[in-house]
Amino acid sequence: MNIHEYQAKQVLKSFGAPISDGRVVLKADEAAAKAKELPGPVYVVKAQIHAGGRGKGKFKEESAGEGGGVRLAKSLEEAAQFAEEMLGATLVTKQTGAAGKQVNRIYIENGSDIETELYLSALVDRGTGQVAFIASTEGGMNIEEVAEETPEKIVTVRIDPATGCMPHHARRIAQALGLKGATAKQCGKLIPTLYKAFVEKDMSLLEINPLIVAKSGDLLVLDAKMGFDPNALFRHEDILKLRDETEEDPAELEASKHDLSYVKLDGNIGCMVNGAGLAMSTMDIIKHYGAEPANFLDVGGGATKEKVTEAFKIILSDPAVEGILVNIFGGIMKCDIIAEGVVAAAREVKLEDPLVVRLEGTNVEKGKEILANSGLAITPADDLEDAAQKVVAAVKGTA
Repeated sequence: MNIHEYQAKQVLKSFGAPISDGRVVLKADEAAAKAKELPGPVYVVKAQIHAGGRGKGKFKEESAGEGGGVRLAKSLEEAAQFAEEMLGATLVTKQTGAAGKQVNRIYIENGSDIETELYLSALVDRGTGQVAFIASTEGGMNIEEVAEETPEKIVTVRIDPATGCMPHHARRIAQALGLKGATAKQCGKLIPTLYKAFVEKDMSLLEINPLIVAKSGDLLVLDAKMGFDPNALFRHEDILKLRDETEEDPAELEASKHDLSYVKLDGNIGCMVNGAGLAMSTMDIIKHYGAEPANFLDVGGGATKEKVTEAFKIILSDPAVEGILVNIFGGIMKCDIIAEGVVAAAREVKLEDPLVVRLEGTNVEKGKEILANSGLAITPADDLEDAAQKVVAAVKGTA
C-alpha cells in the first residue's frame, strides 16, 4: 500500500524527522486560505498522485497551465492559481503511463533555500533479510539516469536487524552523501530516526528525493514516498486510514477485497493461475509464443469456488482481454473446485472470448469432466506449452 507525499511527511514528522511546513488542498477555493497559513514568501505547489516524476510530468489539459506537477510560486496569488489549475487535471509521468492520473489533492509547502540536493532511500533487501539504505550525492529528478550511467555514485548500507541501526551506519551514510561538520551530525540523528520509522511501521519502501542541505546547513526532507507491507497493515490502523482508493486500479482494488493477487498488464491474454512462480512461468510462455499477458493473477492455494468466480470476473472486466488461459496445478487447490468456479463465472458473464484450461493434480479427472460436461466452448490443454500455443492461436485467429 502506498500513501501520498504529504501523508508520508506527517508520518516521518511524528518520529522527529525534519519536515518543511505545508498544507493539503482538496478544493480549489481553499488554496489561497491554506497558502496564507504558511510564512512564504515562496511556495512550492505539488500535485499529489501515487507516481514519481511529477516535476517532469505534463498535464493533458491546456487549462492546467504550463509546467509539471511541481511548481514554484513566488506569491500567494500564484500559489492559489497553480493549485486551482492542477486540481482535477490529469498528470502524465513516466510512471503513470499514457493514461496519466487525475490530481485530486494538492500540497502547498513553504519554499526552501536549497544548497544541495541528495538522494536517500530505505528498502528491504530480500537477499539478506536486512533493511538497506541507498544514498547518493546526485539527488533530484534524474536519479534513474544516475543509477544507469554512474552507479558508482550510489552507495548501499545494510543494517543487521540483530543490532539495529548503529552510529557507524549513520557515519557511512553521511560520508556517502558528502556531509561534514554539523550537517553530518544531523545525519547521525536522522538515519536512526528513519530506520525506527521504517521498522515500526512495517514499510516496504521509504524514498526521500531530494533530501536537501539548506543554505543554513540544516538537513530537510523535501519529498517522501512510502510503501507498506500489505501483510502487516492489520497492525497499523493509523496507516490504513491514509489509503486513497482513487489512486488504485479498480480491478486491483476489487481483487484485494477477495484476497487475490492481481496486477494489470498491457497484453490481451488473461491469466488465472495458482502460485506466483507458476504465474510467472505462464506469462513467460505466453510471451514466448508471440503474445502478451493481460495480467498477473494468483488465486492462491486455498481458493473457493466463489473466489475463483470473482477472479474470473476480474480478468474479464479488462476490455483488452481477448482470450483467457487458466493454468492450475492442484495440490491444496483441487482441480474440480477450479473447474466449478470457471464454469460458474463463464456462465455468469456470458463468456465469448476463447478460453483454454490446463488442469493437473488433485481431482484432475473430476475437473476435466466438469469442464467437458459444461456445454461451454472450453478448450482443454494437456500441458502448459500446449495451453499457451492454443490460447495464442485462438486470440490471433480472432484478432
